[in-house]
Amino acid sequence: MAVNTVRTAPARPKQHARPVARRRMPRLRTVVVAAAAYVIALIFLFPYVVMLLTSLRAQESLRDVAFWPDEWVWSNLANFWTSGLAGNLWVTLKVAGGSTVLVLLVALPAAYYSARHNFRGRTAFLILVLITQMFQPTAMLVGIYREFYQFGLVDSVWSLILVNAGFNLAFAVWILNAYFASIPRELEEAAFIDGNGRFGALFRITLPLAMPGVITALIFTFIAAWNEFVVALTLTTTPENQPLTVALNSFIGQYQVDWQNLFAGSVIATIPVIILFALIERKVVGGLTAGSIK
Repeated sequence: MAVNTVRTAPARPKQHARPVARRRMPRLRTVVVAAAAYVIALIFLFPYVVMLLTSLRAQESLRDVAFWPDEWVWSNLANFWTSGLAGNLWVTLKVAGGSTVLVLLVALPAAYYSARHNFRGRTAFLILVLITQMFQPTAMLVGIYREFYQFGLVDSVWSLILVNAGFNLAFAVWILNAYFASIPRELEEAAFIDGNGRFGALFRITLPLAMPGVITALIFTFIAAWNEFVVALTLTTTPENQPLTVALNSFIGQYQVDWQNLFAGSVIATIPVIILFALIERKVVGGLTAGSIK
């Protein structure tokens, strides 16, 4: 007898419906921290908003109670370029840029050598560098003026570059020393095996890895030199050689203050620093947190 066999298809496993992922609500702590951060940010941004709005007001509406100006006077910003302050802005760029370049040229080899070599007097050298950071230019104005007067550098851009570089050098050495020390030496030793010398290993291996620290030293030195006022006021006499921080002081008279033009110049002077910081903000944060995570 022939037996008819009927093949049945294997039963497919039942597909369970995937649970729909529900969006979790943020925790109360996260909401409170975010709200506090926004409030603090608004507190710090509010003076800049007032400065911008005041720079766009007319002279007769400066005492108005209204927060928003009734008439927007854009010519206040245009007057910055016709009043000769553009030349003072160029002086500020030269002072800040020259000071930053000089600081990096001196701080990079000093920080690298102190991080890689345990020479005699290394601790004393680092402590001495830290002590120089405690000095303030205001307390040394008489000596600074007398020294540059003897060298014939009063009322010169070079005097401002040297002073700003000297007072920002300690911070750059310390932060670069800490960053170089956090980079393993084995990476440089591997570069030596591949045929690189000391400078080749430094420029090809160590310096690219230390770039966040270099950027941090750069931005802090640039901002400190950009905002410096007291030494520039003492060492410069002619309006053409004065940086913008000193030139803006001319809008403050004995009996009245030209607020709209003063704030217009301040707004324009703030824009380059904001752009620079926005471009390298991530590297600055990375440099400040160097060594915090192993």
